[in-house]
Amino acid sequence: MITDMLKKENIQIIDSIPDWREAIRVSVQPLVDTGYVESRYIDGIIANTEELGPYYVLVDDVALIHGRPEQGVLEKQLAVTIVKEPVAFAEDGSHKARLLVTLAATDGEAHIDVMRALAELFMDADKIEQLVNSTDVDTVYQIFSDADTAEAE
Repeated sequence: MITDMLKKENIQIIDSIPDWREAIRVSVQPLVDTGYVESRYIDGIIANTEELGPYYVLVDDVALIHGRPEQGVLEKQLAVTIVKEPVAFAEDGSHKARLLVTLAATDGEAHIDVMRALAELFMDADKIEQLVNSTDVDTVYQIFSDADTAEAE
């Protein structure tokens, strides 16, 4: 599930990002670079946020950044960005996140199992803390892989 959609090369750990627009660019860029989405997917998510607000900030420290399939998704895939300094996704400085998971879904159905596993992971405050304090890609990948195993049980 998650490991079917998450490649290690799409995981990055960054000290800080100046604002939410740049956070979206940085978070989605690995999927652009690896050919899973078109660059217009970034613009679509920014436009959605300007219209709807930060709909993808799910809980403290967690954002599931995504747009609509028709905004430039080519293949389903995930990317993970850990930001050491929280990024505020609302203009008033609220909706802060350090774990930015970017979802590229080709339709409304294909990623349901992955969403279940991610939901379980996002509800585990200890796992979120481990992720945002991770200093290497292998650890981040392992935590996401373990979430796959936990969901399968």
